Amino acid sequence: MKQGTGKAVYPGIAIGPVYVYQKAAAPVQAQSCGAEKEKAAFDAACETAKAQLAALYEKAAKELGEEHAQIFDVQRMMLEDLDFLEDVEARINSGTAAVQAVHETGEMLAAVFAGMEDSYLQARAADMRDIAARVVKVLSPEEAAFTMDEPGILVADDLNPSETVQLPKDKILAFVTKGGSLNSHTAILARMMNLPSLVQADLEPDEALNGKIMIVDGKKGCYWLEPDEKTLEEKTAQQAKEQKEKQALEAYRGKPTVTKKGQTVKLYANIGKPEDVKAVLEGDAEGVGLMRSEFLYLGRTDFPTEEELYEAYRDVVVGLQGRPVVIRTLDIGADKQVDYFGLEHEENPALGYRGIRICLTRDDIFRPQMRAIYRAAALGKVYAMFPMIISVQEVRKIKAFCEKIQAELKVEGLPCGEVELGIMIETPAAAVISRELAKEVQFFSVGTNDLTQYTLAIDRQNTNLDEFYDAHHPAVLELLRMIAENAHKEGIWAGICGELGADPTLTETFLQMGYDELSVSPGRVLELRKKICESEG
Repeated sequence: MKQGTGKAVYPGIAIGPVYVYQKAAAPVQAQSCGAEKEKAAFDAACETAKAQLAALYEKAAKELGEEHAQIFDVQRMMLEDLDFLEDVEARINSGTAAVQAVHETGEMLAAVFAGMEDSYLQARAADMRDIAARVVKVLSPEEAAFTMDEPGILVADDLNPSETVQLPKDKILAFVTKGGSLNSHTAILARMMNLPSLVQADLEPDEALNGKIMIVDGKKGCYWLEPDEKTLEEKTAQQAKEQKEKQALEAYRGKPTVTKKGQTVKLYANIGKPEDVKAVLEGDAEGVGLMRSEFLYLGRTDFPTEEELYEAYRDVVVGLQGRPVVIRTLDIGADKQVDYFGLEHEENPALGYRGIRICLTRDDIFRPQMRAIYRAAALGKVYAMFPMIISVQEVRKIKAFCEKIQAELKVEGLPCGEVELGIMIETPAAAVISRELAKEVQFFSVGTNDLTQYTLAIDRQNTNLDEFYDAHHPAVLELLRMIAENAHKEGIWAGICGELGADPTLTETFLQMGYDELSVSPGRVLELRKKICESEG
């Protein structure tokens, strides 16, 4: 028996045979058939790769949502980049075979990206290698597809976006990767699929592991390879217990979210697109606490029209069958980039032109959003909230803008509902002046991911800083306490829609702070309701 560790991605126990995912080997030196033929082969391979990326985009959008599909649009644009194309062509003209030229260019550009200071651009190194590998595979297509005969545990060095989308996900019990991070594509997929998984595991993905029994504990961050009888019995019993507890959560379906002492909490869900409403209803959430509008802008070549935005919001409002929805306005920028916005490159996009800063300076972007939101509000209970707020002046500009939108719609004779306005509290500045901000709006929703990042001055996407990143840092908790306290002093409600909202170790703390609402992924609702109902409050 071998026991090892990794970084825990998602809790739970998985037991099954190992399937080692091996990436294609780097291409060997190939003989050029002449620059003209090699260039023609390369051009044809690029066109095939673009078609594959388009198909992957559609598949990912359907299975994982627009947010995760967007990466394939980014890769398509990188494949059309002149630096990539011209460097490959130069190598071909110098006598290198196309397959080798693509590989060498991909490695060279990946190294350039990896050496950049900006974390978003650093992450593009993996995409560059993914693109090059795709074109190489088209040029030498003899590699067999990866398959799994029965459910098992997938072990890999790491997985890139196109690999995760094409995996037989119905057969995967857990992921264990040597590389990756808590924000890698593999980790995101594991959380979406509720799979107990590990990244940065101390395990080499050797083909000799194929078929061996493995146990993965996604809570403790441990694995056991070829476990002894005692360990297998213990973990099998633990797995059965967890499955029983999951089934027991059904007893909380339809129950009010109230502590033993009578403290009521609204338990909502986070979504990215209208299709996610189904998961909200299945998860028994009481509404949507965060609809991320930016996902309506991703994966496109131009801005959505007011009518397209309205139809998306309308579908959510109607689909929720009377439950409320909190719509966050566009939060493009930072780690979410869209080419057609024409945003300039920034040295530090997390501190740059993003969120409300774009909307307040781009009427052509803000106006269609707000008109669509007010029109959808005629069909049900709608709240609107605005990201990256740092001042009272910003909020007053927003309110004045919304008043103009309402007046426009009434003059035009279009249906216009009432919309309660709130703001995201995700900067230390907003937290510190939250008492003054609370006088201007109807509610707060705390984005704990950015609040933690900005408070600690740590890029949450930088894996080199994982040991320093502490979402439970006393400074973060003190700001959270202050935010709830100041909201209540001015008679408005306060919620949390960031990842900390689903952290069971902080549920009691949030209840003591007086938070009125928690918004989490739909699959965590029943678990959190049980925790709250069992709390003394």
